[in-house]
Amino acid sequence: MTAARVILLALLLGFVCPAWAEVAVPQLTGRVVDQTGTLSASDVASLNDRLKDLETRKGSQVAVLIVPTTGEETIEQFSIRVAEAWKIGRKKIDDGALLVVAKNDRHLRIEVGYGLEGVLSDVVTHRIIDEDIKPKFKAGDFAGGISAGVDRMIRLINGEQLPAPEPEHWQGPNLVDLANPVTIFIVIIVASVLRAMLGRLLGSAATGSIVGVFTWMVAGSLATALVVGLFAAVAALIFGGLNFGGPAAGSGPYRRGGGYSGGWSGGGGWSSGSSSGDSGGFSGGGGSFGGGGASGSW
Repeated sequence: MTAARVILLALLLGFVCPAWAEVAVPQLTGRVVDQTGTLSASDVASLNDRLKDLETRKGSQVAVLIVPTTGEETIEQFSIRVAEAWKIGRKKIDDGALLVVAKNDRHLRIEVGYGLEGVLSDVVTHRIIDEDIKPKFKAGDFAGGISAGVDRMIRLINGEQLPAPEPEHWQGPNLVDLANPVTIFIVIIVASVLRAMLGRLLGSAATGSIVGVFTWMVAGSLATALVVGLFAAVAALIFGGLNFGGPAAGSGPYRRGGGYSGGWSGGGGWSSGSSSGDSGGFSGGGGSFGGGGASGSW
């Protein structure tokens, strides 16, 4: 092998080896991500409840990550990579914070977003690590140390003046949600009863009115309600209703063995929208970090 090839191979390995040694950023699966099994289910639930309450009241996001090691990186290098990938905190407010614990390395760090650097300054976060977290870690109480550190961070953020979180708006089902087989079947039943009671025209109009009002109450959109109500009225007028064993007004002579024929099929089951809160999921809000915070070891 020539000297040039040796040099080229050395340079190539110099670029590739750090990439191999780099620990992958864990997937953000919740406010608390424990890849070491250190925390019990109740510990995780308790932390999650407190952090979720903070986000609901103040808008700030705080997350906890426990990993076995950061590999060849320092805790600072790994932590900022995680913060930039997870984007904890609100976009343009940058009120996120991240507590990272590398258990086997015996290192930890509090990474602070731009918007919280005033209240969670480098000095303050260093004190949180030294006074609240490290003593418990040294005693082997990892859950207690993380809990104490998180609680102090929450107390400090509670006293900070931050933009109020946007109120959660409930989103009603869309037209696809409303046009499912169960809903259509109910509309057919209602139309049949009203046509039998009021006649073909009035029954169809009443069906459209009821469906329209119901849609407005559920979806919260007057335009959607008008469209759906009009569609229901026209459908009731054209297709008629079920025959419940007697003559329907304006429907002609009763036919034995009659009833609804012609059938219909639904292309799917009941579906409903879900939010991250309902599903238990969690995602960052687009916050930015600049390296503020503090590190420590025990």
